[in-house]
Amino acid sequence: MKKILITGITGLLGSYLAKGLVGKAVISGTKRTGSSTSLLGNLANDIAWFEGEITDVEMLAEACKGQDLVVHAAGLVSFDDSQKEALLKTNAYGTACLVDAMLSLGAGKLVFISSVAALGRQENQLSISEEQKWINSELNTPYAISKHLAELEVWRGAQEGLEVMVFNPSVLLGKISDERSSSQIYRYVLEGNRYYPKGNVNYIDIRDAVHIMLRLMESGRWNERYIVSNESLSYREFFAEMARVFQKNPPSLPLSDWLAGWVVRWSRLHNLFSRTKLAISRQSVRAAQTRVGYDSSKVRAETGFVFTPLQETFQWALSEQDQT
Repeated sequence: MKKILITGITGLLGSYLAKGLVGKAVISGTKRTGSSTSLLGNLANDIAWFEGEITDVEMLAEACKGQDLVVHAAGLVSFDDSQKEALLKTNAYGTACLVDAMLSLGAGKLVFISSVAALGRQENQLSISEEQKWINSELNTPYAISKHLAELEVWRGAQEGLEVMVFNPSVLLGKISDERSSSQIYRYVLEGNRYYPKGNVNYIDIRDAVHIMLRLMESGRWNERYIVSNESLSYREFFAEMARVFQKNPPSLPLSDWLAGWVVRWSRLHNLFSRTKLAISRQSVRAAQTRVGYDSSKVRAETGFVFTPLQETFQWALSEQDQT
């Protein structure tokens, strides 16, 4: 069997990828000291672990040694402006360290889990594909910038001999019990919030994302980028369907631009005087007020994948059913 290293294996997507590889590969993983392995369950006992920071080139080189494939899923997700430096260090510099570690061993195959945010966006843009060229814009969050810079490091690695594949997933919908990033979007409806943003949400069932990524990895089409997303829905429709499945009242009031601006100002004031920080930035709120769709036609054409209906995703998210 192939030997595969997954950085960020303790995170949401990393853990689901690891479970999808059971029986198909010998899995190794990197983690920070003290990181929880709860999302992996009993699988954590079968993983060869390498502990250290994602910026530790020596640890990374040791972890990459002898691997047939490295999947780089480690990263920091935050929309808090105060986290700019941490985002750059973890996402951009951490990726540069991994690329350097692999090159020091004589290259190899690298799959990078990026984000649709890394493609950038600008005013009045309704559709984005893999051909998108980065443009500096006020809609680009610090997170988006850090992932864009991380991608530049990956493509640098490709120029120096690595075989790379870049995935740009949209919002990953896992289970409520996962208690990770997608759980926040569920809690918005579960807690009975009244307002919905005027923009669109691009999403994909995390199980679909894993199946697509594994299928494309097996196809071996290297030095390619893929948008991994199901569809784009207005937040109003998205939350209404979620509320119907969860048997809750849906948000019914559109978030006006004036109120959106007030939310950002209030969150900044809150963060000055409170120990609990709200991860709300001007760019993230503004982006949620705009309509844009991420074009997944390339994935559809190459895989013929049939996506899980949103209703079924929400039902699974609420259930005790496992990943598969």
